[in-house]
Amino acid sequence: MPANEPEIYKLFRLMEKYKSSDLHLKSNSPPVLRVAGSLRKLDLPPLSAQQVWELISEILSPDQGDDLTKTGNLDLAHAFENNSGKLARVRINAFRQRGDISLVARLVNTLVPTFEELHLPGDTFRKLAQLEDGLILVAGITGSGKSTTLAAMVDYINSHRRCHIVTIEDPIEYMFEDKKAFINQREIGLDVETFPAALKHVVRQDPDVIMLGEMRDDVTVQTGLTAAETGHLVFGTLHASTVPQTISRILDLFPGDRQDQIRMGLEFNMRSIICQKLLPSIRQDVDRVPALELMIVNPIIKKLIRTGEQEKIAQAIRSGQKEGMIDFTTHLVRLVKEGFIDKAVAVGVAPNPDLLEMNLQGIVLDEGRGIIH
Repeated sequence: MPANEPEIYKLFRLMEKYKSSDLHLKSNSPPVLRVAGSLRKLDLPPLSAQQVWELISEILSPDQGDDLTKTGNLDLAHAFENNSGKLARVRINAFRQRGDISLVARLVNTLVPTFEELHLPGDTFRKLAQLEDGLILVAGITGSGKSTTLAAMVDYINSHRRCHIVTIEDPIEYMFEDKKAFINQREIGLDVETFPAALKHVVRQDPDVIMLGEMRDDVTVQTGLTAAETGHLVFGTLHASTVPQTISRILDLFPGDRQDQIRMGLEFNMRSIICQKLLPSIRQDVDRVPALELMIVNPIIKKLIRTGEQEKIAQAIRSGQKEGMIDFTTHLVRLVKEGFIDKAVAVGVAPNPDLLEMNLQGIVLDEGRGIIH
């Protein structure tokens, strides 16, 4: 490593060493890493306000230093040499708190995990990634692994299809290298000023596949639906806990007089909604594992979307397991029986704990036919 490189690079390399997603620096605290979702202090002395500023200022241009001093906030991306001597990248936000400067740096991943490495049902996800058009949403709370799941799907397409992929991200979390596909990644604030500005131009960039990141408003959803309708495969994320809630959240973004039009757009262009929760694993070789609710749009679900019967979609998902669909309860049972998660964890997150307990005992309720053992 170069002798005169910034001192903060040593901390960036510790992120990689400990498989950390984020680095936190603030005065009167040692550096803190986020590892497997939890914050952990490094066994180092607390940093003074001056030390934090010196670590940050080494990687700032004069203009960036002035912006941080004047506004109290600064976003930037920075490249450094990692432990393997290759170029790595962090996304940084520096900000003032209680008069001193703090920093959060997120390591931009270059190794995209496979479906199997993420413990996702590979056969189903490969079929979805092979679609030519339509809208696929990954939903969940913050930190549920939505971006990683999307990255795995994009990388599968990258490895198997000659096409043009455009991503719009805030921030970029995985860096893709061109394989069979040709990829352009646009970061809000770095490559394009605003999300609406990026959306305005994306369909003019000859994409086959578009990854929109978070579907945050009516403009984003409308853009995704229009792009899907015109022959593009579109991926996006949304903050919601279940498939029915995801559909309701989308509709709530629009005034009442437009909701029928949006329902029609979802009916004809939605291909799948994947909701996931990351749960702590009890296996030594696995930190966390996703629990899924996975809907694939079939004629029954199209009808339920059209008629506004979201409450019946959960039942349709349970009936569609042969098509690759899965509901949370069934997946939680599977994860417990395969030794991935503790039963108490499964009960704690189950939408219906009593039903989960029955399923774990081998008792399955089949609407219309009673109890099946």
